[in-house]
Amino acid sequence: MVYSYPMDTSPANITIGRLAKMADVRIDTVRFYEQRGLLPKPARTAAGYRIYTGSTADRIRFIRRAKLLGFTLDEIETLLKLHDEGGEKSTVRELTRHKLVEIETKINDLSRMRTVLRELSGQCSGSGSVAGCPIIDAIAGADDRA
Repeated sequence: MVYSYPMDTSPANITIGRLAKMADVRIDTVRFYEQRGLLPKPARTAAGYRIYTGSTADRIRFIRRAKLLGFTLDEIETLLKLHDEGGEKSTVRELTRHKLVEIETKINDLSRMRTVLRELSGQCSGSGSVAGCPIIDAIAGADDRA
């Protein structure tokens, strides 16, 4: 038999399950972010259940959006600290510019890889034994393009 208990989901009494649903993450993600220090330690009930506020869901959504933009959890931690402690916009801008350089480098690397793979794919007949395959030879180091 499953028991259902009435739950107060006011902005100051949100359980971890409800919080996870509100923020569209899994419960273990909430716990992980909490362990990483990205979320404040929640209050606990007398029975030991975590109780969160509605602002915690906003914080999780911030983390998710920052991850989608390519920021690492360490960088997100820095952004959150800047937000929480009233940091400078110049620091946020510098962090963002650094991220842009990383992304542009990855794009250039991916473009180079695409060019090499496209060229190698065009040289491969796609039939017969792998002996003499230009793709295998390139990966094995017989061809310096890869």
